Order: sequence, then C-alpha cells, then structure tokens
Amino acid sequence: MKIIVPISRIFVGILFIISGFIKLNDPLGFSYKLQEYFSADVLNIPFLEPYALVISVLVVVLEVVLGVFLLIGYKPKFTVWSLLLMIVFFTFLTFYSAYFDKVKDCGCFGDALKLTPWESFTKDVVLLVFVLILFFGKSYIAPIFKSLPNTILALLSFIASLGFGYHVLMHLPSIDFRAYKIGDNLVTNMSTPDDAPKAIQEFTWVFMVNGAEQTIVTDGAYPNVQGEYVSVETKVIDEGFQPSILDFSIESEDEDLTAQFLSEEKLILIVSYSLESAETQGLQKLKALSEDAHSKGYTVIGLSASGEDSKSKLKAAYGLDFEFYLCDEKALKTVVRSNPGVLQLRKGTVQQKVHWNDIENLDL
Repeated sequence: MKIIVPISRIFVGILFIISGFIKLNDPLGFSYKLQEYFSADVLNIPFLEPYALVISVLVVVLEVVLGVFLLIGYKPKFTVWSLLLMIVFFTFLTFYSAYFDKVKDCGCFGDALKLTPWESFTKDVVLLVFVLILFFGKSYIAPIFKSLPNTILALLSFIASLGFGYHVLMHLPSIDFRAYKIGDNLVTNMSTPDDAPKAIQEFTWVFMVNGAEQTIVTDGAYPNVQGEYVSVETKVIDEGFQPSILDFSIESEDEDLTAQFLSEEKLILIVSYSLESAETQGLQKLKALSEDAHSKGYTVIGLSASGEDSKSKLKAAYGLDFEFYLCDEKALKTVVRSNPGVLQLRKGTVQQKVHWNDIENLDL
C-alpha cells in the first residue's frame, strides 16, 4: 500500500484536474451534455434541465478541487469519500449510456477528446479501481505541507476554479476545441476528401428457404438466393471518415444558401440558437454592430433555430436590418458558446469570434 497508494494518488489527482479543467474551460458545453442526460429519452428527469448550468459548474469545480485536494493531501477522508461517490455516479452514468445506447459521447473530456460510451465506461471502471485503492489506503495519504499552507492552497484552488469558470461564461472558452474555432475553414471542415475511408457495413439477411430460415451475410448487396425474404439487420463495422462538421447549414424557407454565404469575402454571422432565450443586453448591441459592419462593406446575417414569428418580432423590437436564416439548434450551440454570439468570416474561414459581452472588441 505504501507504493500503490502514492501512485494512485498522483494518477487520480492529475486525471481529475485535467478532466475538470477541460470541462471548466467550457461549462456551458458540459451543461448541454447534462441536459441530454436529464432528458426524457435518457434518465427521464427533465425537471433538472433548467438547472443544468449550475450543476455543470458545481460538478466541474468540485472535480478540479478534489484533484488538488488529493495531490496536496488536504482532508484525506473527505476527499477520498467525495472521489468515490463521484466516480461511482460517473460509472453508473456511462454504463447506462453505453448499455442502452442513449448518449453517444459522455462529455468526460469535453470536445478535447471524444470517447465512445463503452470507452467512457471502461475508463471509469479503471479509475474506480484506483479510487478504491485510495479509499482503503487513505491512512497513507499524508499532507504535503503543514496545516495552514495546505488550507490556503485548497482555498485558492477553489477560488481560482470558480473565477475561471465565471470568466469563460462571461466571454468564451479560453481554448476552443471545436470545428468552428478561429482559423478553421467551415467549408473544409464540412467536406469529405475523395480518398477518405468509406464506411463499412455488414448486412445480415434472413430468408425462408424450403421451410427453414437461412442467414446470409453481405456487405450490402442483395443476396442471390431462392427463398422468401424475412428480414435484414445492419451493423456498422467501421464508420469511415466523418467530417468534423455534419449539421451546419444556412437555409431560407426555400433553399440552402450555405455555399453562397461561406464564399463571401466579408461576412458577419450573428448566432442565436434560440431568440426567445437570447440575452437582452446582447440583442441590444446587434443594431449598432450591423450598421457598423454594413458601412464597412460586410454582409450581415443571423442564424437561429427559432421560427419565423420570433424572427419577425425580434427584428421589429430591436430595429434590426438583416435577415435571420435557419440552422439546427444543436449545431448553433456548438458554433459559439454565447446567445447571441458573433463570428467574422472570410470565405468560410473564421477570423474572429466573440461573446455578446465582447462585441465592442470586434475589429472590422
């Protein structure tokens, strides 16, 4: 225990800090993942959905702080019990997602590292083993410093975590791991290269031949068999190449205008996944922004998943002189962690991206 407890302590502490920091860098994104877990289709506790952001911040701050507590040896009993309860909860969550195929990505490492549900569950089981070692060997977890310095470090880690979380909520994630980050070209990220690996599927066909069921497996071609078709099951062996952007579009009621707008030399894209829940202070800044952008030769458009009635009311209420087009809500939540948020693009490449709090910082 004198050997494996220190190893487990370092491994678990660092992993919790890294995992927590990545999610703390984007607490809004983690709250969207929690809403997915809380939905009627998954855990069926939709009454928690309005509190997803608060829960998100509390969970990720606790994750970082517990990692620090463990490394410095602050209140070992409280720390180890908290780690155990947290990892047991996470293990249940990832198992539920994997077994019932409910949530495709657990969000354990935010957008920095995508894990399949079974990979997430396996990771949590391994981590649970290390936490159990710490639980049964907590008497070997000694403080690194004396009582007062340890307490000060623990308090500072809590304050710093809360402060960082507040900062990214009021602005944007400090590190952007998504396919809409500054410098990325949306057209490229939506494209599939000609030489990209193709998806591989396995088709299991069932036919009734001479009164008995016969199973035939193919890669998609209809079997050459003399019998009555019963059923077919499809299994994905290899998903092949997947573009990093799958569901982004700019659509009017009549046509898809994505290619047209992403070829613009000077484009301002105002994003609001829901106009009904958009921040009033942010909406009040849009008229001045659009007028300034228009005067400098920019094309200005809005993107929202809200209906035409909401778009018309908003334009009238704030005197906006640009059109709102349609895009999938989930895609818009991914584009920018702000409602509203603003992107400046040049021929599909993101030049600038700001939270509504920072609209004045746009350099047009």
